[in-house]
Amino acid sequence: MRLNIDVTMHYGFTQANTVFLALEAAHTDGQEIAEEWITFGDATIDRITGDSGVGQRVWARVPGNEMYLTYQAKVDVTRKNVPLDSLSAVPIHQLPSEVAPYLRPSRYVQSDKFVAFVGKRFGDLTGGAKVAAIRDWIEHNLSYVPGSSDADTNVLETFAGRQGVCRDYAHLICAMVRAAQIPARMVAAYGPDVWPADFHAVAEVWLDGAWHLVDPTGMGTPDTLAKIAVGRDAYDIAFMESQAPANLIYQAVSVVRG
Repeated sequence: MRLNIDVTMHYGFTQANTVFLALEAAHTDGQEIAEEWITFGDATIDRITGDSGVGQRVWARVPGNEMYLTYQAKVDVTRKNVPLDSLSAVPIHQLPSEVAPYLRPSRYVQSDKFVAFVGKRFGDLTGGAKVAAIRDWIEHNLSYVPGSSDADTNVLETFAGRQGVCRDYAHLICAMVRAAQIPARMVAAYGPDVWPADFHAVAEVWLDGAWHLVDPTGMGTPDTLAKIAVGRDAYDIAFMESQAPANLIYQAVSVVRG
């Protein structure tokens, strides 16, 4: 399935600034970039490889007080929507070195606090069936409420409040899946059914020797999502980090089926 992606960003700064960006669809398994264009205005850019080798990050040095950015891409999503129930967990002693870190708690995902809950609520399940049950529990027990959380909200607050946005849903599934001794990581993605339209956060779980996308909000499936970046939690996949205070002037994200 082809996705047509269109992003426009306009930010103001109090001084010349350096920003760290993650917003280009990744050249990675399960998706092919047919065409893409990006402009950074008068910024000077440097690129580095993204976490776990997925995608690229951009350091943009903005010489003035404003940043204008446009990004357009045509992405063909080729990955299949594999049922989670058909997948098995990998014994932890057989996990590859690049996967094992995604078992551990992180800044916003205190997975060690969920071991007892996951054991009691999902202890009779294994592998992909357990992940699917966790996904369904989150989708049914949380309410998607824009504005109900902020950049400092952690997974314990989300679990207690039973509401949040995509980053909070993704944090919670990562926490519960890691508590079940299955690696899980955060994913920034584009999806055509995300509402309100924006950069989207989902998760990936390591089953049967590969990463598999999971969206506990129910707004995306593996065959409709284009990955941008991966990391331990929202801190690692933010679309923009600014060294100086940033003022949003205008931002729009559009993702439509081709």
